[in-house]
Amino acid sequence: MVDAGVVKSRELTSVPNIHRDLENAGARWVDRDVVVDNGLVTSRTPADLPAFCARLVEEIAEGRHTGKAASA
Repeated sequence: MVDAGVVKSRELTSVPNIHRDLENAGARWVDRDVVVDNGLVTSRTPADLPAFCARLVEEIAEGRHTGKAASA
């Protein structure tokens, strides 16, 4: 996501060992099981898959976020 340029100014989560890389790319990193920022759903580890999948289904059900830039 960093190379695609989609993390700048967005809140997200990931495995802790890459949080500095994400912050250096302009992301606001938080340590939570799942984070949604304008349709971008992120999680930390396979242990977070139930929460990630539930939120991903919610986001798909909501449909397109109007007024938001398309992501890569």
